[in-house]
Amino acid sequence: MAAARGVMRAVRVLEFGGPEVLKVQSDVPIPRPKENQVLIKVHACGVNPVETYIRSGTYARKPALPYTPGSDVAGVVEGVGEQVTAFKKGDRVFTTDTVSGGYADYTVAAADKVFPLSDKLDFRQGAAVGIPYFTAYRALFQKGRAKAGETVLVHGASGGVGIATCQIARAYGLKVLGTAGTEEGMNTVVRNGAHQAFNHREANYTDKIKEYTQMEGVDIIIEMLSNINLATDLQLLAYAGRVMVVGCRGSIEINPRDTMSKESSIIGVGLFLATEEERQECARAVLDGIEAGWLKPTVGPEYPLEKVVKAHEEIIHSGGARGKMVLLP
Repeated sequence: MAAARGVMRAVRVLEFGGPEVLKVQSDVPIPRPKENQVLIKVHACGVNPVETYIRSGTYARKPALPYTPGSDVAGVVEGVGEQVTAFKKGDRVFTTDTVSGGYADYTVAAADKVFPLSDKLDFRQGAAVGIPYFTAYRALFQKGRAKAGETVLVHGASGGVGIATCQIARAYGLKVLGTAGTEEGMNTVVRNGAHQAFNHREANYTDKIKEYTQMEGVDIIIEMLSNINLATDLQLLAYAGRVMVVGCRGSIEINPRDTMSKESSIIGVGLFLATEEERQECARAVLDGIEAGWLKPTVGPEYPLEKVVKAHEEIIHSGGARGKMVLLP
C-alpha cells in the first residue's frame, strides 16, 4: 500500500494554465504535520470556482509552483503536530484551508483552520461546508450588514455558495429570493430556504423580481457572476441597497449614476482577507447551524481524483449548478 511507503496520490500543478495542467501523481510524499498543524486522511474535497482562477494564473493570489489545489477537506485526523490539543487521531474534521492542498489522499492544515465534523453530516457534506458557508456568512453579515426582515437576492443560488447563502439568510430571518438556470436548480433553491426562485435564463426574469418586490427592489444582492449581472443588479436594488461581489469572471461596464440614484453600494467579498476574529465568528455561526439542523450542504457532482480535469471544466462550463462539487480520493 502506498501509504505504508510514505507516498500518496495528489493533484499537482506544475505550470499555470487550463484544466489540463492538473496532473495526478501517485508518488507524492505524505506531508508531516509541523507545530500547530494537523494531518488529515482526506475522504472528500470540495471544488470551488476560485481554484480554477488560481490554476489559470489570472487570480490576485498566485501560489508558488508546483502546488496542490484544494481548501475544503473533510476526513479523519491521522496525526497532529506539537502544541495541538484540540484534535487527536481518529477525529472527524473539516477544514476551511490547507497547507499542502486538499486534492490528495492526505493533507496538512493549520489547526486553527480545522473544525470538528458533526455526525449529522457525511464526509461529502463536510467538504461542502468550509469556503461556501464561511463566504456566505461573511457576505451577508460581516460585509453586507444584513438584518432580519430585509430582502436578499441570491444571484446564482443553486451552487455551493448560493445554497449556503439561502440556508443562512432564511435561518437569520431574511426574505430570500434566488435565481438558477434550470428547473432542477430552481427546485434546489426553494428546498434550501428561498421563498421564491427565478430562472435567470428567462429574458424578463428581472421584471418578475421587481414585481415580486412590488417595485421596491431588494436590500442585498449576493452576486456570483458580477461580470454578467452587475449593471442589472444596480437596477434591482432598493434605496441604500448593496451588491456583494462574491464571484467574477471578467470585466463589465456599469453606469456609476445608477449607484447615486439610490445611494447604493458595490462591495467586494474576499474570505482570505477575514481577520482571525471574523473567521471565528463565521465558525461559531456555521457550527451552531449544523447543530441546530438547518445547515445541510447539498452535494452536487462527484468525481474521483483521476477525473479532476473534467471537474475543473464542468464547474465553469456546466449548464447549471446543482449543489457543491466534490472530489473523492
